[in-house]
Amino acid sequence: MRNEARENAFKLIFEGLFHECDVELSKDNLVELKKEDDIEFFNAIMTAFEENQQTMQQEIENNLKNYSYSRVFKVDLALIYLALTEIKYCQTPKAVAINEVLEIAKKYSTEKSSKFINGLISAIINEK
Repeated sequence: MRNEARENAFKLIFEGLFHECDVELSKDNLVELKKEDDIEFFNAIMTAFEENQQTMQQEIENNLKNYSYSRVFKVDLALIYLALTEIKYCQTPKAVAINEVLEIAKKYSTEKSSKFINGLISAIINEK
């Protein structure tokens, strides 16, 4: 399943919000992915995120209402980046990406985060 690949990508995106990280070095601290499909999926997410982070940051900033980008909880921000990366650049269906991110949020974030994450992702992917 892609769950481990997705969660590993979330962890590296989160780490990257604090400092520039070496993906190869950081992989040593992640769950070892055993299936080739999972490894490819993980690499696709990380490559797409690295190439498009600035664009996604601008989209996030443009859709925050009465809130500044710097105040967004970093776990939530990493989850938003993960969902946007999957939807926009990895062809993951919207419903699947959002559902998977919300499941990760239950494990790593606060009770109120799911509503915030879902609302912001929906606003970004539905804007014209």
